Amino acid sequence: MSKSTTNAFLGFLAGAAAGTITGMLYAPQKGSKTRKKIKKKVKRTQEDLKDNISDSVSDLKDFISTFVEDVKGRFETLEAQMEAQAKEAEKSATGTTSKK
Repeated sequence: MSKSTTNAFLGFLAGAAAGTITGMLYAPQKGSKTRKKIKKKVKRTQEDLKDNISDSVSDLKDFISTFVEDVKGRFETLEAQMEAQAKEAEKSATGTTSKK
């Protein structure tokens, strides 16, 4: 998830939580019922947030793993190319010195 998407999501959650709490505080119910509702909403919001963070961490781990494998592959290819060029240069140098 990009930083702007994460910020927008967190802003949405904060606004939704504030609106829910404000609505409950002004609702014509007993205080104990209102506190129970707030407690349930907070718990549900915490679980949702935990799930979203867990998903984001999982996505980040997958991205990093893929990136590392890609870089390893590129370095292995580069190493093979450099070895081939070094052997070719060695052959060329050996051929040049034997001609003289």
